[in-house]
Amino acid sequence: MGVPAGGRSVLVTGATGGIGRVTVFRLAGAGWDVIAGVRGEDKARALERDAAERGLSLRTVLLDVASEQSCRQALAEVAEMTGGGLWALVNIAGIPQAGPVADVDDERARYLLEVNLLGPARLCRLVLPGMAARGTGRIVNISSGLGRVPWPMGAWYSAGKHALSALTHCLRVEAAHLGVRVCLVEPGAFATPMLGRALSDLDAVGRPESPGYKGTARLFSSVDRRVPGPEPVARTVERCLTARHPRPRYVVGRDARLLVPLHALLPLAWTDRLKHAVTGLPRTPAREGRTGPQPPEPAYRRPAAEAKERA
Repeated sequence: MGVPAGGRSVLVTGATGGIGRVTVFRLAGAGWDVIAGVRGEDKARALERDAAERGLSLRTVLLDVASEQSCRQALAEVAEMTGGGLWALVNIAGIPQAGPVADVDDERARYLLEVNLLGPARLCRLVLPGMAARGTGRIVNISSGLGRVPWPMGAWYSAGKHALSALTHCLRVEAAHLGVRVCLVEPGAFATPMLGRALSDLDAVGRPESPGYKGTARLFSSVDRRVPGPEPVARTVERCLTARHPRPRYVVGRDARLLVPLHALLPLAWTDRLKHAVTGLPRTPAREGRTGPQPPEPAYRRPAAEAKERA
């Protein structure tokens, strides 16, 4: 038997687009007391109107997950709205930040980590005392299949999601005695604004003539046209909230269910070849016109080379 929705309050971050938007509508339709975290008044009003047109009821709170002050203020408002606090937190807000490691500067990387890692961690930390006091609660963190399948030209996104996965697994063990169950959801690719934003990131930090640029842009565009909508992820989030004994981890999407185990089983040399082929990144350096210092000869080869020169 599952957990009833009626009267239970859930805060969903990143609620105005993609997975977050579909999730708040699904949960509101199932009878949850949904509080949608949004970044601006205009977005809040638009989301409330869209919900009303669907015959749904939800509330909104201004929340920028990258700001500690905003997180604290939002949760204080939520406590007033709910008469004490949340039963569940669903961390969905996230950004892509595509581009090669060599071209993504500290400012961009730091902001990604604030949104994709530190923000969710901060919200978990802030809601845990209330959940512990009531002896019950749920936390659902949305990671990504790319957290376990690191993808070139999107290293910072993979790194942030990999770290969020690790944090979630640790939190699950740490919070068990408090009566708080913690779930990790790892979606594959779905039709959301995330892929379009990744293309914009690529344009902002790269150049069309850069290695891997064209192949990655083609990949993002192709995936965006072919993948389904994010409804399966919303259904999985609902399962995390309603199951009496939710699983620690849910992998969602045909591509993720294929690539995650395949990446774990295959030798790295094979998966590297696949990534080179898909992105168009060259596997070997161009020999012609190569300049600059070369790596030193290995020590075990030096005596023979020196003897040859003396001869």
